[in-house]
Amino acid sequence: MTTSQKVALVTGGNRGLGRADALHLAAAGVDVVISYRTNPTEAQAVVSAITELGRSAVALQLDTSDVSSFDGFAERLRAALQERWGRTNFDFLVNNAGFSVTSPFAETTEKDFDDLVNVHFKGVFFLTQTLLPLLADGGAIVNVSTGLTRFAVPGNGAYAAMKGAIEVLTRYQAAELGARGIRVNAIAPGATATDFSGGMMRDNEQVRAYLTSQVALGRVGEPDDIGAAVAALLSDDNRWMTAQRVEVSGGQSL
Repeated sequence: MTTSQKVALVTGGNRGLGRADALHLAAAGVDVVISYRTNPTEAQAVVSAITELGRSAVALQLDTSDVSSFDGFAERLRAALQERWGRTNFDFLVNNAGFSVTSPFAETTEKDFDDLVNVHFKGVFFLTQTLLPLLADGGAIVNVSTGLTRFAVPGNGAYAAMKGAIEVLTRYQAAELGARGIRVNAIAPGATATDFSGGMMRDNEQVRAYLTSQVALGRVGEPDDIGAAVAALLSDDNRWMTAQRVEVSGGQSL
């Protein structure tokens, strides 16, 4: 395969929004490396789905909270890129991996806080730093934020604060990586029906009904809504967009 074939890395691509991101990128003609933390069977199912779309995919294990593992991951990624695509770099990084902690400010523990920092901020910061030598000039990064940085829903303060930090980091990355032609944007999903927060927005009808009433377009989001937006943001059609926070919420809490 020639080096003209675009390759993306989607962290946490085995489920939820990451899976949707990976599948929409594949549908747009991009080959995909996904990372997973603990579920290789789930990850391989995504690889198979991408293959059925006519694209090539690889799944690699990664704990985005463990900075000490990032050098080893970079080497495994380098080997996979060489073996599968005959190249030493990749084009797109989607920093998607994450989890939620729903807890009032007064009850949030230091462990909850540290766990969130490690995955949603420290992990994103240092994984991106580690992978910079492998990211192609003219490539792009999408950092996943949340609508909760704009509208406040009690119980999400710590999680939203990490994502606020990601939005600031996005602008600095865009400023510092622009010389290499690398675009960096943040995507901020609104309420989306996934297994996030125990599947609350997907499975709890009362929650869905309330959130639907808060959304201008009259429904909660689906993973495909976010996956399509990520693929669009990474396309050449948006080659002049960088340092932006793009909310994909159907008009929630306007």
